Amino acid sequence: MNEEANPASTNGPDAHPEWLTDMVRVLNDPGYERWRSMVAATGGCSHPVHLAGESHVIDAATGEVLHSYRTADEPSGHLLVACGNRRASVCPACSEVYQADTYQLIRAGLSGGKGVPEQVSEHPRVFATLTAPSFGPVHTLRERNGKTLRCRPRKNGGTCPHGNPVGCPEVHDTGDQLLGQPICPQCYDYPGAVLWQAHAGLLWHRFTLGLRREMAKLAGISRTSFARQVRLSFAKVAEYQRRGLVHFHTVIRLDGSEGPADRPPAWATTDLLSEAIPLAVRAVHISTPDSAIGARLLGWGDQLDVRPILLSRDLDGLSEEAVAGYIAKYATKGAEASGTVDHRLSCGTCGGRGPPLGPGPAGHLCPLQGDWPQAGARPGGAPRHRPRPAHDPHLLGPRRAAGVRGPSAPTLGAHARLPGPLLQ
Repeated sequence: MNEEANPASTNGPDAHPEWLTDMVRVLNDPGYERWRSMVAATGGCSHPVHLAGESHVIDAATGEVLHSYRTADEPSGHLLVACGNRRASVCPACSEVYQADTYQLIRAGLSGGKGVPEQVSEHPRVFATLTAPSFGPVHTLRERNGKTLRCRPRKNGGTCPHGNPVGCPEVHDTGDQLLGQPICPQCYDYPGAVLWQAHAGLLWHRFTLGLRREMAKLAGISRTSFARQVRLSFAKVAEYQRRGLVHFHTVIRLDGSEGPADRPPAWATTDLLSEAIPLAVRAVHISTPDSAIGARLLGWGDQLDVRPILLSRDLDGLSEEAVAGYIAKYATKGAEASGTVDHRLSCGTCGGRGPPLGPGPAGHLCPLQGDWPQAGARPGGAPRHRPRPAHDPHLLGPRRAAGVRGPSAPTLGAHARLPGPLLQ
């Protein structure tokens, strides 16, 4: 066939670009429609999983093969399935599905639906934010009455032991790379920050236990009696701060001993719950074993926010819709939301053991990466791999939503098959 008769020719001045040739080839392939339907079924997934194998449906009584399927018969030899990744930075399409499912599950746990009685909206509920302590001053964005203020002004100036200014007179905007970075990297307690992050899950567990203890104390009853009358249900999500540490945003609901369908006793009120949370936060401390970086006493930060969840937007509190939307929003975000990276850390220059490589989140994370192996002070030792700087905010899984008692929280897969509440 000569070049004039061959529209896909790639020779000569009238050659078609390679991408056009490939597109024509795919469109004319006999298996194109099947391949296209598989791609459409993934919902626009950025990284679909390519499955290979076969399945058979067999009549148990007769042994007859009722149905067979082999991926080898597919045009590509694989079956495409959506990755289901919750992080928007990895797969926007799947994260949107995850976010929508999370909203529905949280909303059902607050106002009823999906098997939860509507009267659950009358139970005491609060939205609380628990924070990390300070490990050294960092550049920040401060506002008051709509006006942006100077970062960390110091009337008399002064320098730290390393010769760096102890304050910052600048006014930072929202895109400033200095936000979240230490005023003095040498003064910043990187080992303490790493250890706190490694123990954040244990701190949360101790908080849930302490909250039951403090509520029982305020009510004037024993912990055993409290457990027989009240069940606490939780849902939480981690939001990354600019400095690389997490907030925990949590929804807490009080139920009777039988769960969402059971009203809590009259003494178990929103005010009692709101009063007990600060007491439980201040009481939680974890001592790390002695190591190369010394023993540390870890606890929560001083900043704590507790707000009641109310039925109406017009009342003095947060509405159910706002809380569900807030939790769902951060369930799809990782460390990248704070300007850092969403993958494992690797610095070929210093191996994570050098000083910050200039301004910006990536530079700030080099010392955090280098201090990670020292987290052997964590019970069980540090993980074998240095993790990406992300505390997983995944909150829907086969864990008990009520902490130590009650039925398991439904997974998102279960939500798709058989709708169920999160706060249960």
